[in-house]
Amino acid sequence: MKRAGAVLLSLLSFAATADAADKVSFGTNWLAEAEHGGYYQAVADGTYEKYGLDVTIVPGGPQANNGLLLAAGKLDFYMGGNLLLAFDAVDQDLNIVVVAAHFQKDPQIFMSHPGVGLDTWAELPQATAFVGKEGLASFYRWMETAYGFKGANVKPYTFNPQPFIADPHSIQQGYLTSEPFAIEREGHFKPNIFLLADHGYGTYATTIETRADVVATRKDVVQRFVDASTIGWYHYLYGDNAKANELIKKANPDITDDQIAFSIGKMKEYGLVDSGDTLKLGIGAMTDERIQSFYDEMVKAGVVKPGLDIRKAYTLAFVNKGVGLDLRPK
Repeated sequence: MKRAGAVLLSLLSFAATADAADKVSFGTNWLAEAEHGGYYQAVADGTYEKYGLDVTIVPGGPQANNGLLLAAGKLDFYMGGNLLLAFDAVDQDLNIVVVAAHFQKDPQIFMSHPGVGLDTWAELPQATAFVGKEGLASFYRWMETAYGFKGANVKPYTFNPQPFIADPHSIQQGYLTSEPFAIEREGHFKPNIFLLADHGYGTYATTIETRADVVATRKDVVQRFVDASTIGWYHYLYGDNAKANELIKKANPDITDDQIAFSIGKMKEYGLVDSGDTLKLGIGAMTDERIQSFYDEMVKAGVVKPGLDIRKAYTLAFVNKGVGLDLRPK
């Protein structure tokens, strides 16, 4: 009878814990992919559950606007692209706050054909450049200011790689984890890759954003979500990520195992997630100095307005605590 009573108490305790889990909605900025792997990992391996969270991942995509849903109070957290969006939120007085940065490096790249005189960064400014509209208004303006790239050399990039493949003396924008994969398969060559982050484009990426009212009233939930997501990234990069990848493929049936493997490989090779400050502060790290430096560079390039109170764009209260450092391979 005592044993039965103990079992019953245990079951009641488990049920109470499950009932007490805080429901959290997290909107991503694109279809499910390996670049979101840490969050799917934290769902798949129970890390969010361990932290008392019942997390629903809401995928983005071409028809979604999860950033707007966050601002409207329909989502608790949102995956931001980079700090330019956070600065713009300050300019528009949207009360959106970055609470973690799970990519230390923005995955924005340029690619060139090998062996045609475009093998170094210094040789690229003279090349025909395939750049999209958003790129022209952001990173390419910085490239013009910092390195002498020319607007006269730009041709529109319409997310079709064929013009770049056909012109060996051109360069094309892309994402480290995506476009090189497409070029290798469609163009049958490995392009030179130039990660803008490695040439001074200092924005963080794959940020976690929430509203200022959530930071003020649900600090514990924010901390647990940031910590659990960070641990998810360690497990995804360095542990068994098979279940997370199955969730990604379920959410995005068009993605392939080869694409996922390529993306994970590039994230590791270039240190997108785990490099620089994260080696001491943990994945998700941010610093005032780096954010200020990037803002100053963007003001100089004419990308953002001067005089913004950028401290409204982010908080360091939930990061830089060394969470998960013990999970990195020695």
